[in-house]
Amino acid sequence: MEPRTLLFWTAVAALAAAAAGGEGEIRVTGSIGKLPVDLTIGAGPVGAAPAPAAPRKRPPTPEITKPVLFNTPEADRIMEALQVFPPDNPWNEDISQRPVHPNSKNIIASCNFRRRYLHYNLDMGFIIVPPNQKKVDVKITAYPGESDKVPMPIPDNAPIEGWPIHGGELEKLQREGRGDRHVLVVDPVNRMLYELFAAYRKDTGWEAAQSSVFDLKSNKTRPDGWTSADAAGLPIFPAAVRFEECERGIVEHAVRVTFTRTRREYVYPATHFASRHTNPNFPRMGERLRLRKDFDTSGFSKHPKAILEGLKKYGMFCADNGLDWLISIAPDSRLKNLDELRRAQGTDFEVIVPTGPAEGPRAR
Repeated sequence: MEPRTLLFWTAVAALAAAAAGGEGEIRVTGSIGKLPVDLTIGAGPVGAAPAPAAPRKRPPTPEITKPVLFNTPEADRIMEALQVFPPDNPWNEDISQRPVHPNSKNIIASCNFRRRYLHYNLDMGFIIVPPNQKKVDVKITAYPGESDKVPMPIPDNAPIEGWPIHGGELEKLQREGRGDRHVLVVDPVNRMLYELFAAYRKDTGWEAAQSSVFDLKSNKTRPDGWTSADAAGLPIFPAAVRFEECERGIVEHAVRVTFTRTRREYVYPATHFASRHTNPNFPRMGERLRLRKDFDTSGFSKHPKAILEGLKKYGMFCADNGLDWLISIAPDSRLKNLDELRRAQGTDFEVIVPTGPAEGPRAR
């Protein structure tokens, strides 16, 4: 077959495959010069997303008989086994091939308002609880209409945001101090997540400004317009960078990031905004950014490289107002060389066109 003829029939086959709406294959054989060609063109809907890669094979969940703090080898083994949300959930979605948002350049420029490089906060620790952990009532002090007012399995040694790297003695920190004071509780056996904002332990029990419950077996989001322990209505625990995943070589989920100026809008999977600004150049809550694929990570140490490679594949969600380019990492002293992250500049990122609830890997 002549080259031009081969190319013609290849194009015809591709169009026919697309028109077939996802059924059958078409094969084209021949040669270009001395090069033999044997093409099989699979039919599929035009614009269909590639099938998601098979999730990493996970070991069985170890038995959990008592609360386990996040910064321990025992927690590492549990987390390695835990599937956090379904594989097709936005947090687990490979967005490396998503198109760049047409306003990406302007949004990135607005994000470089007070800081122009990637930075991190050692903030989001968590505690793992057994399936029979006693549940306690939580008094809601600020957002009762947007809280899940149910008993929660909060153990006595639940860490407050930033502990143990910041805050001193845990029992004192549970009762005193300022800041966002998040508490994150994970039940891996039942695959449930409990999160508190502005939490304090009083003589009468726990109280918090807001409480959220997430089913880690489901893609269900917060009700439209509702906040969570994070301003965007998103969960926090799935976003936190952990030691055991950095040891594996890549953070296999999206992370959370804050910016000084955000827009009075939100985009899936976010459900809430926290701004008066309407400037279209400001990021929305839930805006998704990724590290450009041409960013060279070869000169980075193991842990920061794992984070940066994850930012190429899974990106990060704008989740709250705060310092520009600040991502959340568990306050685990085993994580090393994180200051290298500052070598990634804001201009090394791009905003993508996100997928909706029935798009991307969730398309049916």
